[in-house]
Formats: sequence, structure tokens, C-alpha cells
Amino acid sequence: MTKARKPGRRWVKWIFLGPILAVLLLQLYFFVQICWWTRFDPSSTSMQRAQLAELRKTNPNAKLEKQWVPYNRISDNLKRAVIASEDANFTEHDGVDWQALEKAYSRNNQRHKVVGGGSTITQQLAKNLFLSGSRNYLRKGQELVIAYMLEAVMSKERILELYLNVVEFGRGVFGAEAAARHYFHTSAAGLNGAQAARMAVMLPNPRYYDRHRETNYLARRTSIIEHRMSYADLP
Repeated sequence: MTKARKPGRRWVKWIFLGPILAVLLLQLYFFVQICWWTRFDPSSTSMQRAQLAELRKTNPNAKLEKQWVPYNRISDNLKRAVIASEDANFTEHDGVDWQALEKAYSRNNQRHKVVGGGSTITQQLAKNLFLSGSRNYLRKGQELVIAYMLEAVMSKERILELYLNVVEFGRGVFGAEAAARHYFHTSAAGLNGAQAARMAVMLPNPRYYDRHRETNYLARRTSIIEHRMSYADLP
């Protein structure tokens, strides 16, 4: 005669299995979304929704500046500038640049906090699409997983197209088209080399540079990136 299982043991089992199942389901959700976006454009992202909520705290009628444009309507100048500034090995890596991450990890340890750095364009896209702007190693780990998912199902061209359409270029300004009009009164297709380089340099801290457009650092860094653009490989 078999002994009946004690009901309490089932709960103990789910205490361990429940979180694992939840994490796996979350990864499946991310992957399904990514597969959908291989062919269809996202209407909004986690970063955009968070920024809109922040803007509406002071202005209930606030709207984001954004306009989707296809890859072939974005200046090659901007594509090269962003690669030169943000991810020189974009066309070569599989979503993660481990050497850059190691350098960033060393800097973070020296400062005893996560200050960022080392993220590829693919990782930045992962963060923009799904994650918050917080800086901690748990979020960074999830970012890596999503980056590999993106690279597994999308071409480099599609990843760059998505990135240039959803990345933040200023307070409430998202995507290359809106940014080109916001800063230079032109289209994303019409950006020249100097304009593209300046927009790329603003990316690490776009809200600050939206308010401080004439800093010495911005001018120096823009000149450096404009020079490097000719060496940047496009997908």
C-alpha cells in the first residue's frame, strides 16, 4: 500500500519550479515578439512608454516625437556614424562584444557601481525594446539573452533599422527621422556627415545634449566620429 503524498511537499516543489517556469515563459514572450518584429515594425517600445509616462506627469497631453522610416530612407552617413560611435564591430559580432564588456566591467569595479558601457547596438536595441533604463547586473544579463535572440532571427540590417527608429535622441525624441527634424530641420535621408556624427555622439546622453548642444566635448567628439565614419562597415 503506497503512502499518500503530503500536500505540503507540492508547495515546496513549486517554490523552486515556479520562478524557473516564470522566467522561461518570459523568455518565450520576448522571442515571439522578436520573431514578429522581423517583418512588422513595433508601434512603441518599453523605453518610449516610460518616457511618455514621465512627460505626462507635468503635461497630460504630451506626445513623443517619432516617425518610422525604412532602412533605405535613413542616410548612410547616420548609419556609419552610429556604428563608428557606438559599436565599431557591429557587422562582426554575434550580438555581444565580450572584450568591450570586460573593459566596462573593470571600470564598474573601479567605481564600485554599474556605470554602463560595453553594450553593442544589438544590446542597446534589446534594452530599448523590452527593458528599463536601470543599471544592474540582473538587467544586463537579460539584455544579453535578448541580444542573442535578436541576432538569431534578424539580419544585421534589420537590427540597425529597428535601432535607428526607436533609439532616444532627446527628451521625447525617438528615431532618426524625428531627431533629424528636431535638430537640423531635415529628413533622416538628408543628413550630411557632420550632422550625422553629432547625432551619433549625443546617443549616450541624449537628454543632456538636447539641452546643451554647444559643449566643447560634443564638438571634439563629433569631429572624431566624422573622421572614423569612412572606416565603418555597413551591413
